[in-house]
Amino acid sequence: MVARRLLKWGLIIAIWGALGTSALVGWYAYDLPPLGDVPALKRRPAVTLLAGDGTVFARFGEATAKPVTVKDLPPYLPAAVLAVEDARFYRHFGIDLLALARAMAANIMAGRIVQGGSTITQQLAKNLFLGPERTVKRKVQEVILALWLEKRFTKDEILALYLNRVYLGAGNFGMEAAARSYFSKPARRLQLNEAAMLAGLLKAPSRYAPTRNRGRAARRAAIVLDRMVATGAITRAQARVVKRNPARLGRQRVRLARYFADWALDQARGYVGAGRGDLTVRTTLDIRLQRIAERAAARLLAGPGRKRGVGQVAVVVLGTDGAIRAMVGGADYGKSQFNRAAQALRQPGSAFKPFVYLAGLESGLTPDSVMDDAPVAIGGFRPRNYADRYHGPVTLTEALAGSYNSVAVRVIQHAGIDRTIGWARRLGITSPLRREAGLALGASEVTVLEMAQAYAAFANGGNAVFAHGLTMIHDASGRAVYRRKGSGPGIRIPPAMLGDLNRMMAAVLKRGTGRKARLDRPAGAKTGTTQGYRDAWFIGYSADFVTAVWMGNDDGRPMNKVTGAGLPARLWKEVMTAAHEGRPAKRLPGSKAAEGFWSRLFGGGGVVDSGVTESDYPD
Repeated sequence: MVARRLLKWGLIIAIWGALGTSALVGWYAYDLPPLGDVPALKRRPAVTLLAGDGTVFARFGEATAKPVTVKDLPPYLPAAVLAVEDARFYRHFGIDLLALARAMAANIMAGRIVQGGSTITQQLAKNLFLGPERTVKRKVQEVILALWLEKRFTKDEILALYLNRVYLGAGNFGMEAAARSYFSKPARRLQLNEAAMLAGLLKAPSRYAPTRNRGRAARRAAIVLDRMVATGAITRAQARVVKRNPARLGRQRVRLARYFADWALDQARGYVGAGRGDLTVRTTLDIRLQRIAERAAARLLAGPGRKRGVGQVAVVVLGTDGAIRAMVGGADYGKSQFNRAAQALRQPGSAFKPFVYLAGLESGLTPDSVMDDAPVAIGGFRPRNYADRYHGPVTLTEALAGSYNSVAVRVIQHAGIDRTIGWARRLGITSPLRREAGLALGASEVTVLEMAQAYAAFANGGNAVFAHGLTMIHDASGRAVYRRKGSGPGIRIPPAMLGDLNRMMAAVLKRGTGRKARLDRPAGAKTGTTQGYRDAWFIGYSADFVTAVWMGNDDGRPMNKVTGAGLPARLWKEVMTAAHEGRPAKRLPGSKAAEGFWSRLFGGGGVVDSGVTESDYPD
């Protein structure tokens, strides 16, 4: 009787459990992404990037490397991958219950997530169809898709799909691309030491990339070899020999505009989404100018920059319409793919002051308004000038040219913090800005790209712009799936006010903190140096280009007295001089009242010296 009841309730629970599971699976399966054309999954869609003149400068996907099959590869390469990623790959049905139980036990013992139980099939399902988010829904869908893959493809086909798509650092997707990039050979010719090093990248591609730290990559490869011994793929003697002879890098091919290429690829995916197949993307990049910017930045970092403790650099060159002509996102793409031009938030220091002075001009001040350059306090905020030097009554033009902090704070007091933030927002600063007096001295973090974008309005007649790098995207059939339209929000600075500001910004180059960077044509600029020499900026413009330069260290470590008026100004001048080769000089836009000023400044007319000396310059 008891046994019959237990059987009855056991069946009821089993039935309801099956129904509940079916309902759950059905609910999540209903929202699955479209699986698309199955044969198309056998290779990664190609994306080809073209510069503004139509020159190919980057390729991603199969355009970089043809897909391989498991039979194409030396047997120890897939064996190395399976040893560290999924040792029971050929024995499970897409879900490894034993690995899941083992991972769950390890996580419970550690009190945190220390192991994962995902199979290669699950990882492939995630990469093919799902995003990186970690939710219950996504995990259930991953399991459903893994089971579907196992039913649709053979084990060797699943493994090949994974090996052709997995990310292996330095912009390389797939074993073929990585083999050619790191070892200058096709994947079918890889040796055991090289295969172990590539398999080691799967844990953390950027951290273990041999181009970044060969010793760390070799130590990780040794762990892979030990796992291969445990799985029976190689003998202990083989592992011992290979450990004594870690893989050596092949000759590294220098690639152009890697930071911009990654940025442009992300932009293209955002515009057209996934599942479009092969794409050709035309960008705004100027190959000549990009090469000049990269080489100039590298020379400066390797020489005086290294001596002065400069670890990183970022450069953005825009046309006055916001088109990105060149982008340098760091010192070495091979060591770090983090884009400091578009992603890093850093304090701009005095390079933020043009927005403060715009607010001042709007509130009734003029370039010739006089304020006292003397110690000032707002509550507990007591800004100081460089070296505690003050100059008494000065015009706003003199104060901006000499980058006097006390005057900038007095201007923001007069105009208001909200008015200053309003100007920054209207011209394209999108990062959070704190409502505090320190905003006058650039205390809120911004990106190099958005600062260049905001300065473009000074050069183009007062029009705010959207910094952009893509003009058109075509699919494999040649059909345009994206075409850029529009130019920006429109006029933001009235002509008379713009003329006044450009007069003040030109004085920075004529007789102020930026005079070492003066060009042979009308231009305006501003320097910026943050407390402790952690950030050094130089941002300037002509009627043709806007260029923003930043130098510093990722960890905020101070440089050796590097100011915006020093190395950044030097790099800015080199890039801008090259950019203007063969171009006639043009006047900066503004009111008619400013025309006489430009004539005197660049046509031989005298300008009254403000009395500012080079030793006064913190920026």
